[in-house]
Amino acid sequence: MRVFHIVGDQFLELESLPEALPASGFVWIGSARREFEVRVADIQGALQRWSASTIVDLHVSDLLNHQLPSHFDYTSWYDLMVFRRLAAGAGTQAMFLDESSGTATSARQALAAIDTSPVGFAVFDRVLVTVHPADCAVREHFAARLAALVGSGEARGAARLPSSPADLMLRMLNHMVDGYLDLRRLLTRQLGYLQQQLLDPKSRFDDWQILLDSRNALHALEDICEDQRSAVQEWIDAMDEWPDEADAQQRRERELLRVRSRDVLEHVERVLGHVRRLEQSAETAVQMHFSALGHRTNDIMRTLTVLTAIFMPLNLITGFFGMNFDELPLIHDATGVTITVLLMLAVSVALVWYFRRKRFLDRGA
Repeated sequence: MRVFHIVGDQFLELESLPEALPASGFVWIGSARREFEVRVADIQGALQRWSASTIVDLHVSDLLNHQLPSHFDYTSWYDLMVFRRLAAGAGTQAMFLDESSGTATSARQALAAIDTSPVGFAVFDRVLVTVHPADCAVREHFAARLAALVGSGEARGAARLPSSPADLMLRMLNHMVDGYLDLRRLLTRQLGYLQQQLLDPKSRFDDWQILLDSRNALHALEDICEDQRSAVQEWIDAMDEWPDEADAQQRRERELLRVRSRDVLEHVERVLGHVRRLEQSAETAVQMHFSALGHRTNDIMRTLTVLTAIFMPLNLITGFFGMNFDELPLIHDATGVTITVLLMLAVSVALVWYFRRKRFLDRGA
């Protein structure tokens, strides 16, 4: 567990939970899920000392739940946000041979490596409690980023430090949504490989289970994005119900929170739109695959039909002269075989010429 004090343009990491809340700024408590479960009593005691309120037991269970979908809830003392991240698992960058191809095994492993673990936020007036998965890099990223801002002096400029717990939470949400970019590249490359296999005329595609897993993974991502959008929209609606601020600076901070919240919502909707485009692309690839199979089958049947039509007159001629009668024409003539062969060739050439004129033998007909 790491504890930070953010005030103005200062970012300090505290050794432990302070006895009293600092006079200004706010405190950020970032903890892994297992560590939060072990030290929940200490955190609750500190919250009781600082704000005379604690996280209710139901919300503590929500923060410890690995399977909880993204959602928003609130009480009179704090707001609760649970947000499922979208991230590519460790080692997924090495699952592909290059930028455009891979293997069936790597595609299956890439799908299994998608990480959608939830991250929990308890937002008080001057305290932010975040609960992360054990391997989540969000806390470490922001701790390093905020420390770098202070160290470089940029905290006084445009890239200033968060002014409130809600501001820091929204920045983390935005970072998690933007983290979908790595996952988008992974999914795009993996689905691109499957589409190449589907549409390759020389390939006999039989990895239907991988394609089914891909569609199921995209459906799951769509559901997660829908939950994310609903959670952020509920947060925005809750902000509209907050009482008006009397101070001009506080009103400006409130408006900046609304702008940042709408920006997060826009990013979530963009991710949702991309996931839906990937779903549509996968569906289109399957339809094109079966259309290509149907076209190929039609070409084969057309060729067989033309061959049958050419040989039917020849079979008629040989059948006619093969009848067991003595008075058939050309039977006892020395030139009968030659005439019959020439007749059969003439019929064949005429039929081929006719079928080509009708474009029955063209590949693209």
